[in-house]
Amino acid sequence: MRMPDLDGPGAIRLPTVDEVEFRSLYAKTRYVVETADRWSLVITRYRPVKQPFAQPLFGEPLLLVHGFSQNRHAWTSGQFVKNLLFFGVDIHILELRGHGKSSLALQRERAAKFGREPPDDLLYGWDIDSYFLYDLPAAVAGVKRITRRERIFYCGHSMGGMLGYGYAGIHDDFEGLITIGAPADLGRGFLLLRALSLYGPLVGATVDVTLAGLNVQRRASHAARAGAAKVLAALRVPGASKLTPGPRPRTLRYRYVPVDAMLQAAAGVLERAESHPLFSPLAGSVTWLSNPDRSSSSDLRWLLRKGGEREPRRVVEQFMRWIRRGELACYRTGYDFKRGFSKIDIPMAIIFGDLDPFASVTSTRSVYRAAKSDYLLWRPVKGNSHVELTMGHDIRQICYDVKNLIEYVRTHRKRPPSLPRLR
Repeated sequence: MRMPDLDGPGAIRLPTVDEVEFRSLYAKTRYVVETADRWSLVITRYRPVKQPFAQPLFGEPLLLVHGFSQNRHAWTSGQFVKNLLFFGVDIHILELRGHGKSSLALQRERAAKFGREPPDDLLYGWDIDSYFLYDLPAAVAGVKRITRRERIFYCGHSMGGMLGYGYAGIHDDFEGLITIGAPADLGRGFLLLRALSLYGPLVGATVDVTLAGLNVQRRASHAARAGAAKVLAALRVPGASKLTPGPRPRTLRYRYVPVDAMLQAAAGVLERAESHPLFSPLAGSVTWLSNPDRSSSSDLRWLLRKGGEREPRRVVEQFMRWIRRGELACYRTGYDFKRGFSKIDIPMAIIFGDLDPFASVTSTRSVYRAAKSDYLLWRPVKGNSHVELTMGHDIRQICYDVKNLIEYVRTHRKRPPSLPRLR
């Protein structure tokens, strides 16, 4: 068979990703996976559609896991998903418990539907160990079942990447691991974050005391109004019944950090900064984890409005403890993620922004040095900070890093890898 001429006058020109309509690349579905502690987690699947041009990674399953206080929009607010679909990757986006579609409302709905109790930690009672011990295993098993694969590829951003480090050290479900903006030594080289972690317990205690005072005041006010209404009713004062207060006020507790509300407020500041010079000085404080020059302002505002979630107090406190102690560990089992770094021997790509205060050369070096992977990429993305790594202008080169790793695995599945480490 004569191959088409790709260089001559009658050459067939392959389209670029920008020339292909996004919706033509996939069929989107959602499915639910159940954790061992009764959470129902939603995975959004972008199943690739065969195209008339070559798709070198067609059908390769890739699980995407978002970071702290995020949801599926961390991956869909930019062109990340589209670029990987262009190569034919079968994308599965997990939303961790309490995030996005894996909401508290969904748990109540399914508990009623199947006649079971909701999860014990439903009201923001979970921690990072819950993500690691329950959510990740359920999601990995779900993707393997749906795709009928024994092993899959994993890509995590920020906290999602940190969970990936830990999982890869003790499981054999991954064919390759990609982390984006994921530190291995949280807080190393970031003095401000280390300082904040020291005050974490004090802040929590202060909030508890403040709320306790408010609860006493609210209950006293309610009791006083109820007593006054009874006295007036006994005296048969007209309209006394209207003064009767409603139900006893609920007890206020510090269960979560309202990151969603904070990010929505930040989006409002950014929008005002574009039209009102008065707000311009505030824009820098809002975008300190992103480089506005490397992302679209409209995409960033959309992500801030739609991509934020409440994060439980226990998750925040575990992060602070990790920073203070220099740890990366599952406290329920005693498993030390860092000791597992040397057990990672699958192809791995560690990608981070050179302006990122969280994930940097300093805070990712230990996993790079410890891992035994023959294919090991450790690369900063120039001009990028933390947020835009999954939705900014340099998505294409990051997706090519993902593509190269998966292609390497495809060509080495039946023979031992021999490539040297990449840096």
